[in-house]
Amino acid sequence: MSQKSYDKSPSLYLIPTPIGNMEDITIRALNILKEVDVIFSEDTRETLKLLKYFNINKKLVSCHKFNEDKVYEKALEYLKEGKMVGLVTDRGTPVISDPGYVVSYNVIKEGFNVIGLPGPTAFVPALIMSGLNPNQFLFYGFLDSKKSSKKKQLEELKLNKYTIIFYESPFRVIETLELIKDIMGDRNISISREISKKYEEIYRGKVTEVLKELIEPKGEFVIVVEGNKDKECYDDIDLVSHVKILIKEGINEKEAIKKVAKLHDLEKNKVYIEYHGGK
Repeated sequence: MSQKSYDKSPSLYLIPTPIGNMEDITIRALNILKEVDVIFSEDTRETLKLLKYFNINKKLVSCHKFNEDKVYEKALEYLKEGKMVGLVTDRGTPVISDPGYVVSYNVIKEGFNVIGLPGPTAFVPALIMSGLNPNQFLFYGFLDSKKSSKKKQLEELKLNKYTIIFYESPFRVIETLELIKDIMGDRNISISREISKKYEEIYRGKVTEVLKELIEPKGEFVIVVEGNKDKECYDDIDLVSHVKILIKEGINEKEAIKKVAKLHDLEKNKVYIEYHGGK
């Protein structure tokens, strides 16, 4: 079903807010914040600081990851009353590793407009400052906080040839970098912290080099990792041999076939037929 975003019908606006420097907010975002009837906010205390800075006074409704699966109903009530609704997170663009998806999904499901505004998001400046290939990249967001799960995620990503972008907290960034080095190798990386703020810092180099520089990490981090450059991992290997290698590494046949199909950009059935015909 098509949507005409600007037909003046009740709509949910996803409004990006500054990740550091207040001057990064767009004129349009300010105008929408003034125009909406209510603002759903990840942290009302943080949003109040933003609104006060720009002399805006609006009704706020708390909307975070722990209550979003219920509070979307309140957003729908406002829309059904013919009101315009805004949604913001603490910093950056809603939905991108932040609350907003559940509300957006249900608003769309009920037939109302969802309008996403362009604006600040941390991974874009981190990528363009990294010095790594920006033409094809994978934004992964936050890895699992549990070490065993994080290892599994990195194992799944290690053969990916695109630049990969992660978000990480200061409490886990060292552990994550060490796991990247152990699982993905000593690749070129870039780490950005305090993006757009006075003490913005960018670390560039091999993982081992950055680890030596990163002492007592503070602030939120964006990690940009060079893609796999060792084409022999899968580009120069036949399908049957590749499946057998993965099975030897402990992956079951079904998952090995699925993974090989993905890495070679093929249908699973083609790899299955090739493997069982070439045993």
